[in-house]
Amino acid sequence: MPDDPRARRRTGTGLGVLLALVCAAVLLAALPDHDREGGGACAARTFTSWKTEGRLTDEFARYGDDPARTDDWTGGDGTHSLRLPDGRVLWLFSDTYLGRVHGPPNPVGESYAWRDTTAPLVRNSAVLMSRSGRLERTLPAPLFPDPGAGQWRWPVAARVEPRSPGSPDRVVRVLLWTRTTGAAPWIYGVPTATEVATLSLPGLRLEGVRTVLDQRSVADASRRVLFGTTTLDEGDWTYVFGGTDAQATARPTSTAYVARAPRGRLGEPGAWEYWDGSQWAARARPAPVLGDGRRRGVGSAFTVVRDGGTYVLFTMAAGTRGLTTVTSYWACSPAGPWRGPERSFSPPLPAGEVAAYNPQAHPALRADGRLVLSYDVNWLDPTGVSAQANLSRNVSLYRPRFVTLRLGPPR
Repeated sequence: MPDDPRARRRTGTGLGVLLALVCAAVLLAALPDHDREGGGACAARTFTSWKTEGRLTDEFARYGDDPARTDDWTGGDGTHSLRLPDGRVLWLFSDTYLGRVHGPPNPVGESYAWRDTTAPLVRNSAVLMSRSGRLERTLPAPLFPDPGAGQWRWPVAARVEPRSPGSPDRVVRVLLWTRTTGAAPWIYGVPTATEVATLSLPGLRLEGVRTVLDQRSVADASRRVLFGTTTLDEGDWTYVFGGTDAQATARPTSTAYVARAPRGRLGEPGAWEYWDGSQWAARARPAPVLGDGRRRGVGSAFTVVRDGGTYVLFTMAAGTRGLTTVTSYWACSPAGPWRGPERSFSPPLPAGEVAAYNPQAHPALRADGRLVLSYDVNWLDPTGVSAQANLSRNVSLYRPRFVTLRLGPPR
């Protein structure tokens, strides 16, 4: 082939561009990470301090202990909250005790408020809080009916959205975890599907439920992914985090996943996309974003917040520390990579064979620059038989407790 100077120039130009790209990549790798979605500066973040938040803890005790109430919430777990457009706060719970609470002493002479062991237990409930922060009433429970025999729905995260894109009429979308009765180790049910419920505003009437991701075809129940433990809006998207329930099979940690939907379209299953390990894809083949099954991973429920350009995840720690200790991770994108675990803390627990679980952030209640975080408490029992008896003899056990956190760079 003849020697063409123009070809040499073109080749040289191509090599120059290639070298420039390589140099740019090296320089970017040396700089602090940047958020893949929004482009904001990102740096390591965790909590720098924490303290108990007695006001909210006491408010749920006041409401639950009110002896004048006969069909309202007296205890529950799976605590999530949503600020409504009129300023009220909607609190959502999974398994919930209703009925009457009796003052101390309890039937065995202890100085605890108590409930009868025949008190109604429903699979989900919702409690309304006034703009001033006072719990006012329980909606008729269960708010979300069972989808079939041996199945039930646990509500998780919720958002206010337009009824349809561009509509001035707004509704509440509630993400639901459907579970099915199962044998050990699935004493709390087998993960089955993720659904989205629509509630009217301002009346909060259930209008319908749609299935987003059915997991019944996944033979290994420990690999079934349920989405909705936490959500957050960023740019044009609502990110929805989820996970497996591998800890039910005695693994030290479960695995986290993330999906997204265009803002305002959580109620459209076809609009969802899933992180598949390299890109967002409409086909539901999600890939893990956090979890090695050992030291790194999440509990069966966790929460994610954004602080500046950084995403911060709070979950129970791996192993036996996960019964008492909340730890944190951080990332520059919902899809990771997630760094950590970072700092941990052990919130106060009542006396007895109890465990903490389900740390959840409540951004609508943030005050004085501090993040409000709840955690649930339950009695440790592999069968659930004595757990119910202990939760009834001391009603304060099965209620959310709260701490506040100040976020900042790791120390």
